[in-house]
Amino acid sequence: MDQTRRSGWVVAAFSAAAYLALVVCAYGFVSLFTDAEVIASPDAGLLVGPAIVAAAVTALLLHLGRALRRPAHMAGAVLLAALWTWLAAVVVATIAYSLATGTALASLLFALGFGVSWFGLLIPALAGLVASLAVLIARGQQGGAERPRWPWERDEDE
Repeated sequence: MDQTRRSGWVVAAFSAAAYLALVVCAYGFVSLFTDAEVIASPDAGLLVGPAIVAAAVTALLLHLGRALRRPAHMAGAVLLAALWTWLAAVVVATIAYSLATGTALASLLFALGFGVSWFGLLIPALAGLVASLAVLIARGQQGGAERPRWPWERDEDE
């Protein structure tokens, strides 16, 4: 694996970890300020919410891992990151709720309702934010920017 491809996956992995942290933080604050549950339906069970977030994080990781190989097109990568994460969340919400309740129509309505709620819309918004920062980092690395050095890592001649 060449250096550009490897550094793209490293940036994608750190971006996915940051995205997970941002989603959990944003869900907590929105839930606290609006006094609303992330998953409002008590029939959903305990694993629907984590499955939705895991699907969104996985979608972002896979998309950025592929998109950061050639980070020249920022707008396309950001828009696709938002789209893929939202679609992954809605599809997994449909499947997970269907497995929890056993009804197909109710699970589709639940997933679409979740997708247009505050919690559902945070998924693509935060994905766009994280993807734009990841593309900027990848473009900087591709342009020759290096990571900052600690004082003990620097040469005394500089």
